[in-house]
Amino acid sequence: MSFLKEFREFALRGNVVDMAVGIIIGAAFGKIVSSLVDDVVMPPIGYLIGGVDFTDLSIVLREAQEGAAAVTIGYGKFLQVSFNFLIVAFAIFMLIKGLNSLRRKEEQKPEKAKVLSSEAMLLTEIRDLLKRDQ
Repeated sequence: MSFLKEFREFALRGNVVDMAVGIIIGAAFGKIVSSLVDDVVMPPIGYLIGGVDFTDLSIVLREAQEGAAAVTIGYGKFLQVSFNFLIVAFAIFMLIKGLNSLRRKEEQKPEKAKVLSSEAMLLTEIRDLLKRDQ
């Protein structure tokens, strides 16, 4: 088997394509959650704590000097990213929890009786009569 043919089979395998779709959807979902955190959640939190923007919080180790930027520890950016992670993790948890509850409900549903055609019903009756006579 040629290398290109083997690679094509690998790349077009269903699991790989499904994973690629999942990654793309996940990236788009991440952008939505980031916007939710940055544009909706953080402004009220910043307002409640006195208008502080977390991303600007830092500890200055050395002030800016001629030709050299200030050396800082940007713990506010770390807090912001950590907060984003917690919201993303919570959103994914809620999504999985909802999917699991739907699965449980699906598993608990009794199977619907199969509706047989008149021909199938007749064949079933004949089969049952033959079994009874044996």
